[in-house]
Amino acid sequence: MGTWTPKWLCVALAAVVLGACGKKEEAAAPAAGGATAAATDAGTLNVYNWSDYIAEDIVPNFERERGAKVNYGVFDSNEVLEAKLLAGASGFDVVVPSLQFLGRQIQAGVFQPLDKSRLKNYAGLDPELMKRIAIQDPGNQYGIPYLWGTTGIGYNVDKVTAAFGDTAIAGSWDLVFKPENIAKLKDCGVMLLDTPSEVLPIALNYLGEDPNSTDPAVIQKGADLLQSIRPYVQTFHSSQYIDALANGSACLVIGWSGDVLQARDRAVEADNGVKVAYSIPKEGAPIFVDMLAIPKDAKNLDNAYAFIDYILRPEVEAANSNYVSYPNPVPASLPLVDEAIRNDPTIYPPPETAAKLFTLAIIPPEVDRLYTRLWTELKTGR
Repeated sequence: MGTWTPKWLCVALAAVVLGACGKKEEAAAPAAGGATAAATDAGTLNVYNWSDYIAEDIVPNFERERGAKVNYGVFDSNEVLEAKLLAGASGFDVVVPSLQFLGRQIQAGVFQPLDKSRLKNYAGLDPELMKRIAIQDPGNQYGIPYLWGTTGIGYNVDKVTAAFGDTAIAGSWDLVFKPENIAKLKDCGVMLLDTPSEVLPIALNYLGEDPNSTDPAVIQKGADLLQSIRPYVQTFHSSQYIDALANGSACLVIGWSGDVLQARDRAVEADNGVKVAYSIPKEGAPIFVDMLAIPKDAKNLDNAYAFIDYILRPEVEAANSNYVSYPNPVPASLPLVDEAIRNDPTIYPPPETAAKLFTLAIIPPEVDRLYTRLWTELKTGR
């Protein structure tokens, strides 16, 4: 468990920076055989990223500038990406794991070390963020930060107000973890991320335990808390909740910051009367950093480095932040980020909120197995 206050917390209109993720239906990833076969073409790049986690024009603009064809697949959980990487021969040239998953995938020998001389924009990364990342990626050898964010509560303003009189309760995990509270929203749709590696630590932190505990007895406490609210949870999914919030078919979610804010914007654009908001609960919440990395067996290295370096341009990262409502790791991009995003405390948290955020540790294999078993029991009711 730890906190991190980035370098530009004290500058640029008190903008604060402290990893996630998408809106589209999950697209098929490049098939291992097909992607590998295509890899012999010097004009090809195979990217596997979180769903709806990139500005719409970035890939087309890169293709035009580079003269390369990008095969772009998406996923909606770290577990899906990790399964493909550990199976080997994924066919991907650039992937985007969250930091704690990158850390253990480095230990498994999944990635190749970066040749930073091929990344002319590397010097523009926030040095304090890079120090934080180095805890799990020693020497910053294998990963480049892409975007980051928090995991908190997304909710329908009118539904919560109708149930509780106002939205004050949404500032606390009490809304989710007290059965008498979540029960009031059961009929309007409750959804949780299908990501045990984040939801279980959130439960533990709420209970006053170390969110990164590896003690089975402590972890069981978090599982028991989740079991207590299971009757009121409609769906476990890591991307469908965005549209569900936006169209009013869900009123309460545990979700990623940028996703919930994208749902808010979709509802505004649709002019459907749905009001969506995001909260970082007062008890604390996880922050994540999603990382760009190159698998060991990547074939299109020139294009992989060119793509990563392209992403690191301030104007490109600003476009990303403006589109997906997640902060980025390039301080020079801040003047180009929309003021409404730059000044939004749910995107760039103020110091008092930042102090309560915690990072997620690498999960040892035996703990990962326990998480998987407990999560399966939670979802299936067995």
